[in-house]
Amino acid sequence: MSYKIPLLFLLCLTFSCSGGTQTKAKQSDSNSQEIARKASNFSADSAFIFTKTQVDFGPRVPGTAAHKAGGDFLSAELKRFGADVIEQEMDLKLYNGNIIHTRNIIGSFQSENKNRILLCAHWDTRPFADQDPNSANWRTPIDGANDGASACAVLLEIARQIQIEQPQAGIDIIFFDAEDWGAPAFDRDRGGRSGYCLGSEYWAKNPHVKNYTARFGILLDMVGAPDAVFYKEYYSMQHAAHIVKKVWESAAALGHGRFFINAMGGAIEDDHLQIIQHRQIPCINIIHYDPHSEIGFGSYWHTLNDNMDNVCKNTLQAVGETVMYVIYKEQ
Repeated sequence: MSYKIPLLFLLCLTFSCSGGTQTKAKQSDSNSQEIARKASNFSADSAFIFTKTQVDFGPRVPGTAAHKAGGDFLSAELKRFGADVIEQEMDLKLYNGNIIHTRNIIGSFQSENKNRILLCAHWDTRPFADQDPNSANWRTPIDGANDGASACAVLLEIARQIQIEQPQAGIDIIFFDAEDWGAPAFDRDRGGRSGYCLGSEYWAKNPHVKNYTARFGILLDMVGAPDAVFYKEYYSMQHAAHIVKKVWESAAALGHGRFFINAMGGAIEDDHLQIIQHRQIPCINIIHYDPHSEIGFGSYWHTLNDNMDNVCKNTLQAVGETVMYVIYKEQ
C-alpha cells in the first residue's frame, strides 16, 4: 500500500527543516564568536609583566628568599583576582635524601561548583644549570623565565580574566612546588628516583579537598619561548586524547596552529602524570618540546639563558587564548 504526501506539505516540511538547521547553525556560529571574544581578552602584555615580576625575585629555589617572595606574590595575586586560596605546605625528600620545605598554592573560583576544571603549572625553578654549555655554571640556579614563570604568568592572567567574566565551570588553578629539583646530569650516579614532580605528587596523594576530582586538567610547562611548538605529548594522548583534541582544535580555530602542531611528540615525565596516576583525572600537558630538534626543549633549557630574552608575547597569547577558549566553551 502506498501513501502519497501532498507536494505542498513536502515543500513546507523542507523549508521548515532547512530553516531550523540554518537557525541552529547561526546560533552555533554566534556562540563560537562569543567564546572567541571572551578568549581574546587574554592580555599577553599582562602575562609578560607577570613573568618578569617572578623573574625579578631571582631563582625561586625552595629554601631561598626569592622562593618565599615568589610564592607570596602568586598567592596574593590569586586572592586579588577573587580566588579562594589554600597554601599547602609540606616537607619533601629530594633525590639525594635531603629534606626541603615547600608549598603548593591553590586558587579556586566558584568553590561550591561541583563541575570543575583544573589548570596547573610548576612555580619553582631549577637549582642547577646542568645543561649549560659552561660546566662552571652547572651548580648555579636558573632564572626560569620560560621554565616556570611563563606558565604561572599565563594562569595568573587567566585568573584575572575569570574574575571579570566567570565561565560556567568552577576553575582550580594550582601552582605546584618542587617540580624541578630532579637529579642533575652531574649527579645521576646516585640511582633511585629522578626527583622531579614532588609537589604535584604530594598534592595528588593529599588533595586540598577530600576526594577532589575534576572533569579534566591542563598542565602548562615552558609556554613562553619565541620558537615554541606544542606537539601532542604521549601520556596526554594515552590518557586524555579527547582533551588533547579539544585543545588542539580550539587552537586551530583561533589561528594558533603554527604553535599547536597536529602531530605526536615525546613522552614527558611531568606533573600531569601524578594527576593521572593518583587522582585518575584525565590531564594533558601543553609543553614546548620539538621531537625533531637535538635538545627538544630549546637551547636555553636548564641553562643560565632561560631568562626574559627567551619569553615572547606571541607565544603567551597563543597559549593563554587557547586555554581560555576551552574553559569558556565548557558547559
